[in-house]
Amino acid sequence: MNRRLFLSTAAIAIVGAGAATLYAGRKSAPADGAPGAAAPGAATASGTPDLYALSLPDVGGQTQALAQWRGKPMVVNFWATWCAPCVREMPELDALGKKYAGVQFVGIGVDSADNIRKFQEKVSVSYPLLVMGMGAIDTLRQLGNPAGGLPFTLVFKADGSISEKILGEIDPAKLDASLAQLVA
Repeated sequence: MNRRLFLSTAAIAIVGAGAATLYAGRKSAPADGAPGAAAPGAATASGTPDLYALSLPDVGGQTQALAQWRGKPMVVNFWATWCAPCVREMPELDALGKKYAGVQFVGIGVDSADNIRKFQEKVSVSYPLLVMGMGAIDTLRQLGNPAGGLPFTLVFKADGSISEKILGEIDPAKLDASLAQLVA
């Protein structure tokens, strides 16, 4: 992908994220779907994609199945290296991940493996970073993020149901409180 096209795509995504954040009021919304066991790429009964059915490469190229974390609470953060709010919240997500060892944190990059790998050399996080690429935008829309804006964070209960959707930068105190209730 040439640089101009990449930058144009990034600018459109950032504008879309800003507009979505404005309309969403940057508030967390309760979720209505519960992922169940399905074939990869399949949707649940509620029409949302089953993230547990996905297998994505990590930055080292090893395929990681999200199903390996089924049965425990999980925070999935969609992000990109070119997304300033995404980058800003990563240390906060990492700190919460360390505080709540019983909750699995996963970052899904809407970017290339090479960009994520270079980013990880500068900003290290303790949770796995997986690569979904720009194709993740469709998944974001199906998950209740119509603009496909970033960052976008989902909080899953241990039973696999989504307890919270956060469009825009997380509020660390609110997410901390949500996770405390989730593991109580």
